[in-house]
Amino acid sequence: MILAVIPARLGATRLPRKPLRDLAGKPLVVRVWERVESIGVADRCVVATDSDEVASAVRAAGGECVMTRVNHPSGTDRVAEVACMPEYGRFDAIVNVQGDEPFVQPEAVLGAARIVRDHGFPLGTTAAAADAAILQQPHVVKVVTADDGRALYFSRAAIPFPRDASDGALARTLVRQHIGVYAYTREALLRWVRLPVHPLEQVERLEQLRPLAAGIAMGVAHIARPPRGGIDTEDDLARASAQWEDFTRESV
Repeated sequence: MILAVIPARLGATRLPRKPLRDLAGKPLVVRVWERVESIGVADRCVVATDSDEVASAVRAAGGECVMTRVNHPSGTDRVAEVACMPEYGRFDAIVNVQGDEPFVQPEAVLGAARIVRDHGFPLGTTAAAADAAILQQPHVVKVVTADDGRALYFSRAAIPFPRDASDGALARTLVRQHIGVYAYTREALLRWVRLPVHPLEQVERLEQLRPLAAGIAMGVAHIARPPRGGIDTEDDLARASAQWEDFTRESV
């Protein structure tokens, strides 16, 4: 059975009170919960938060919400706390969808879940074919994979890097943008959060490098296109609001 968890921390700095900000008439976190529910990959979907206000908003919309500690260093740690709760003990796979991703694609969530459920990887995530322009964009995370679908490395740097100009066309076929949806077996998730922060994780500011460095295999599902993007700033929220009508029409 699959449990979907949406971590939603109220204390964001770049976009204050982010989970409760309005997106087309509803709080952002509610829009994300509705999106994950509509995908139908999980047997149960729960929002994990440190805020009574967020919990109240989710419950008022008919969603399930649990309170978690305020001092988690990452969303992964918050998801792991939920996985350890007795009422969720029967779920053998957990999917983590970030609470600021109302445009998350069904194929991204389904892909990550199937990597764990159907392909035997302890960890799963998703990547999309992308324009080579992202190689020059350090805010976009890239991933390269092995022939068996395993993630070899994630980076904000240009990977793969075409050393010779003649290799540029080949490199462009290998460019993949990481999409931050994760799936885990329960055992792999709990091992992940018990590991110490790794120097690679610290340098790149990418927490997924921690399990990779420890030798925990992470399979990568490939999809055709990147998502519209998450919401981290006021500009992101304005863009999402402007796009919402078209997005909902496309999603029907």
